[in-house]
Amino acid sequence: MIPNAYRSLHCNAVRSEHIGQTVTLCGWVNSARDHGGVIFIDLRDREGLTQVVFRPEENAELAAQSHTLRDEDVLQITGKVAARLKGTENAKLGTGDVEIVATECKILNKADVLPFQLDRELSNEDMRMKYRYLDLRRERMSKNIRTRHKITNAARNYLDGAGFIEVETPILSNPTPEGARDFLVPARLNPGKFYALPQAPQQYKQLMMVAGLERYFQIARCFRDEDLRADRQPEFTQIDIEASFIQRDDIVNLVEGLLVSMFKAGTGRDIPAPFPCMTYQEAMDRYGSDKPDTRYGNEIVDMADVFANSGFKIFRTTIENGGVVRAINAKGFAGITTGQMIRLNEIATQAGMKVKQLAFIKVERDANGVLEYKSPLWKFFSEDEQKALIAKLGVEENDIVFFYAGTWQEACDILGRVRVEIANMTQLTKDSTALNFLWVVDFPLLAQDAETQSWVAVHHPFTRPKTEDIPLMEAGEYAKVRAEAYDVVLNGYELGGGSIRIHEKDLQAKLFSVLGVNEEEQAHKFGHILDAFRFGAPPHGGLALGLDRIAMLVSGEDSIREVIAFPKNNKGSDLMTDSPTQIDFKTLREIYIQSTYKEKKPEAAAVA
Repeated sequence: MIPNAYRSLHCNAVRSEHIGQTVTLCGWVNSARDHGGVIFIDLRDREGLTQVVFRPEENAELAAQSHTLRDEDVLQITGKVAARLKGTENAKLGTGDVEIVATECKILNKADVLPFQLDRELSNEDMRMKYRYLDLRRERMSKNIRTRHKITNAARNYLDGAGFIEVETPILSNPTPEGARDFLVPARLNPGKFYALPQAPQQYKQLMMVAGLERYFQIARCFRDEDLRADRQPEFTQIDIEASFIQRDDIVNLVEGLLVSMFKAGTGRDIPAPFPCMTYQEAMDRYGSDKPDTRYGNEIVDMADVFANSGFKIFRTTIENGGVVRAINAKGFAGITTGQMIRLNEIATQAGMKVKQLAFIKVERDANGVLEYKSPLWKFFSEDEQKALIAKLGVEENDIVFFYAGTWQEACDILGRVRVEIANMTQLTKDSTALNFLWVVDFPLLAQDAETQSWVAVHHPFTRPKTEDIPLMEAGEYAKVRAEAYDVVLNGYELGGGSIRIHEKDLQAKLFSVLGVNEEEQAHKFGHILDAFRFGAPPHGGLALGLDRIAMLVSGEDSIREVIAFPKNNKGSDLMTDSPTQIDFKTLREIYIQSTYKEKKPEAAAVA
């Protein structure tokens, strides 16, 4: 940190080589201690702490002033650097061998009594959000924000070194088909018309490829009006990347190097590359998720070969009708509690389970030491099926096996959620420091909406179908068409996703048509990009990484709110600035908006 008129050093720069020198520091009172009239203060700035001592025998007036100081007062301290008395050193601090003997203390600002103590964790998140500027003073939060800076800086340096150009794209734009609601902004100069805040710079970055920039990136602000959770915010930041004349492997190699540099900057760890890769089909079959956490087992196993001819009718007929029978062996979890079993059934029901409870087999020894397979199902299985089940799932004492019979998608959704919940219950990753990166590739291009039976894009409508699957799209076999899409995953979190894009006008128009966008709508919503493709658009593709989520994982946090300086709460509100807020009638009239919202009046108290 560069010295200035206020200070000569920061509070973590004072060392033994400064003993005897007069220095000036600025910062906040982190704590104060009275040792028999001698006042010790830990002065804190962004960089760290330095101990300051006020001795009455050397300056009685200054010592008297020090008694009036309270936590978080802002001070300018001048004094001589001295060695701490032997036995009072603090090895935990970089400045722990020295202290400042104050000769001058200037109070730059007094602090009122704080709404909460900064040296303690606060469970009331609303309080933290309301006084976020105080929350950010805490060491943990300050470290998180600085870590975010380090990884962002590493990303910029890496991409600059790889020949990418940083370009800003518009914030005020047209609505984009990104799968969530847009935030709309009324255009005062164009009455009755609206801008939309970008969910992603998708079309702009593709147009930059048409423009010949070849390699673009942006630390892009994006906006989505959707329900919130721990790793989601209405405004978020992504590292947006697009390049021309590239294929999937080029993007994979680039992004692996980028992530290695970011995690090295944030954690100091060397991440091995290349990352493992699996197809979407394999990820769903084994883990029930397209962003699997591979730090633990409990994988989903297909039991069709065991039960295809079973005497247990439910399993046999499910397979005969094109469904699946899948199982998870939760190793060592036979001691599951009633409450845990209820929770697993709740999770399965939320994921789409139609029966009342998960079928299971619990393996324990009885009072006589005989191994028992406790389940209403066990008696329906033949001896050969029982042996095959035990061998295929590696069933041992204290295991519990969960089954699901139904459609492939149901089995993936239900057992995938159950697998994750079992891992949480058994704390399989509690002390894990593993960073299991993974590429998931070959996603389906299209999915059918259950309600409307219409086709929707799994990623977005600019994703290119695999070349060998284009004939399937032409033949109308949309469910079989795979996409040139790829996601990078870490420990069950999707860090980012991307694809090779469509760059031909006719193919893009064909995909729009499959998605139910007629020619008139295509011209209205996407005319600019379809026109651009007429004038020599190069093959191109890219990927976007969630910067907030990466910062969260690098910092070891469970919520992206902990790595965003001023986040919204789970209702999308900023309690510090009281936003969103009501707008007065005059302002609304100027932008041609009339609110139809009627605030509900509180119900009258019941008469006793």
